[in-house]
Amino acid sequence: MHVAIAGNIGAGKTTLTNLLAKHYKWEPEFEDVLENPYLEDFYNQMERWSFNLQIYFLNSRFRQVLDIRKTGKDIIQDRTIYEDAHIFAPNLHAMGLMTNRDFENYKSLFELMEDVVEAPDLLIYLRSSIPNLVSHIHKRGRDYENSISIDYLGKLNERYETWIKGYDKGNLLIIDVDNINFVDNPEDLGSIITKIDAQLNGLF
Repeated sequence: MHVAIAGNIGAGKTTLTNLLAKHYKWEPEFEDVLENPYLEDFYNQMERWSFNLQIYFLNSRFRQVLDIRKTGKDIIQDRTIYEDAHIFAPNLHAMGLMTNRDFENYKSLFELMEDVVEAPDLLIYLRSSIPNLVSHIHKRGRDYENSISIDYLGKLNERYETWIKGYDKGNLLIIDVDNINFVDNPEDLGSIITKIDAQLNGLF
């Protein structure tokens, strides 16, 4: 079983991954943020480091997906390889922060990987408004995220919505996180688990 959680920066992916891993006794796979050697440089100088950052994430995520299939364990993954390719890299390119040459190189590499990658059995998308994302980002207080603009988050949100509308690789569950608190309210977490159970029961 491979379940993945998708969503914008600050949507609550890592928190929900932890909670669901604990509930279902799944093994969590997290995004390589703390070990990423480009992230801080990227937020300080996006144009210079965008390609390096995206290649690092792509490599890390591709390795992760291959490992998930090899282990045969029940895995829940924080963010997918598709988000890098359909949201973050194209957004940087559209904003003029990644050159045409680098973007074409990136796309070509992703397309090769996509031939090998299997989609998750269930994709959970956390839909969030910009004010909610900003609130979560401020709460967690990562220094390098202080420079993220509302405009940047807005552009990412638009791309997420477009991608999710066309997502056809497998089962999809959309959770609107604006008016729920799955961290402090057990009923809200229970409601999400009930929806996931319904999806998983349909898979077997």
